[in-house]
Amino acid sequence: MSKSVSVLSPGETVACCSPLVSSPLPQETAEQIAPLLKALADPVRLRLLSLVAAHADGEACVCDLNDAFDLSQPTISHHLKVLHESGLLERSKRGVWVFYRVQRAALADLAALIGGGL
Repeated sequence: MSKSVSVLSPGETVACCSPLVSSPLPQETAEQIAPLLKALADPVRLRLLSLVAAHADGEACVCDLNDAFDLSQPTISHHLKVLHESGLLERSKRGVWVFYRVQRAALADLAALIGGGL
């Protein structure tokens, strides 16, 4: 008999946690949230997240972001993939283009986790 285990994304894990100031994080929870914080800790990814959020209608494709960096398009795409996998960006494909949009709920949950109750 197999058991199905629900694996939460880093963003989902953050959403179900108490603020850091209310109780210490269990080891397992800290390990689940760390990828989200690592995704934000890279300067390129932090700028990408900001550029996507500030872009018209709050979404952008790689073609809209390339000129802001001295990086190749595949490198930009890799960073966007990391942000997507961490739960900070959602994406939708339209023809040959992939558009990214900030997951505002994930950012709000992260802000509540870090600064909740301060």
